[in-house]
Amino acid sequence: MRLEAITWERLTGALADRAMDTPARDGGPWLRVGVDGAPAARPGELAGALAEALRIRGRSVLVVSTEGFLRPASLRYEYGREDPDTYVDGWFDTSALWREVFDPLEPGGGGQVLPDLWDPVTDRATRTPYTLLPKGGVLVLHGPLLLGRWFPFDLAVHLRLSPGALRRRTEEGARWTLPAFARYEEEVRPADAADVVVRADDALHPAWNG
Repeated sequence: MRLEAITWERLTGALADRAMDTPARDGGPWLRVGVDGAPAARPGELAGALAEALRIRGRSVLVVSTEGFLRPASLRYEYGREDPDTYVDGWFDTSALWREVFDPLEPGGGGQVLPDLWDPVTDRATRTPYTLLPKGGVLVLHGPLLLGRWFPFDLAVHLRLSPGALRRRTEEGARWTLPAFARYEEEVRPADAADVVVRADDALHPAWNG
């Protein structure tokens, strides 16, 4: 895959322009963008910058993090607190994401999206109210391990880290997740599944396939 150097500012603007020109694949009135990446790649930062760029271009945007859709601790830690396979298969409530985030944005949906469901700190439901995303608006969902789950993204962005960069930039207490990302790379091949790939080994100097 050929990648070219770009600044984060130019990348954000280019992604926003691409999103503006991307039609919803199901013909509906909402656009769904995924920003996929390990926590060390900071997908939330790119998602937030992209959302602001889209708002400047006149679009309503709702940013949702998969961290707000973690399963209860009793399920996440069923096989221990540091089980890589459970991190891939059981940490994130994909059914809730479908029900509360994607289903309302299908053609004929009401656009009422639940921004988060579970607080991992208190291990309780957040009780956050639903948010109306107007027709023509954009959902930006960010988090790890997003691809390969059949989420209906109209534009999928993958923040790619080499194994060495991923290890260096992952906090010591989270390095038990490294085998999970190795499995994700092998089974899903996110760079092939994404529409846009951003190499983020150097946090200050990204490159992309745009």
